[in-house]
Amino acid sequence: MISIQKEEINSIPSLTVTYTNKINEPLPLIIYFHGFTSAKEHNLPIAYLLADKGYRVILPDSKYHGERETVLTASERQISFWNIVIQNIDDLQKIKDYYEQRKLILNNRIGIAGTSMGGITTSAALTQYSWINVAAVLMGSPKIMTFAKALVNHFKQVGDLPLTEEMVNNLYASLEKYDLSKQPDKLDHRPLLFWHGENDAVVPFDHSFTFYNEVKNLYKNMDQIRLIKEKNRGHKISRYAILETVKWFEKFL
Repeated sequence: MISIQKEEINSIPSLTVTYTNKINEPLPLIIYFHGFTSAKEHNLPIAYLLADKGYRVILPDSKYHGERETVLTASERQISFWNIVIQNIDDLQKIKDYYEQRKLILNNRIGIAGTSMGGITTSAALTQYSWINVAAVLMGSPKIMTFAKALVNHFKQVGDLPLTEEMVNNLYASLEKYDLSKQPDKLDHRPLLFWHGENDAVVPFDHSFTFYNEVKNLYKNMDQIRLIKEKNRGHKISRYAILETVKWFEKFL
């Protein structure tokens, strides 16, 4: 039987999904990050399928989301987007440390994945942590600087950007080190899956598509990097995407 445990991992509200009889055994670890305005519980279907393959799956709540939600206006939350991504990356290290200290990670096998904002987090985390073995980016962007500038320009056009030029420039400076497209060598041949709907109006499909074509030849084994695109699919994960993500981790983690 697969169990869902609600716990705080180094003060991060999380769900842990795994087989009940393996809760205290070392297992390969997968951390899955949710999207913007979502919460950890929304990713239980994919967590269940991954746990069924023998993984310990952690679903953390991001800052200002789920159990960490605070009173913010829609505009304040939007402006906090990149701070949330950076906090996710810090949280990822805390979650890894938590299970490492308890000797519950089997052979240092660690994978991460995420949806939308969680996919952006996944791409950014690859620039920071060499201990990530396998990753999956579902409708996220590996081009953080490009995406951030597009969002800023959008808010400027609609007259809803409560940031000074200095604040905007500081934001860009803080994000530069997390931009995977600027440092593709950080991939280091690690298995990486992209899934993206071609009609995504929230996170541009082109970011995944062009990045994949820019970096695929860096891989010695082309089976270790894959882009799955779905026609007529917007900013919504399909069952096919979920099943292919599970297969990806089963193959490489």
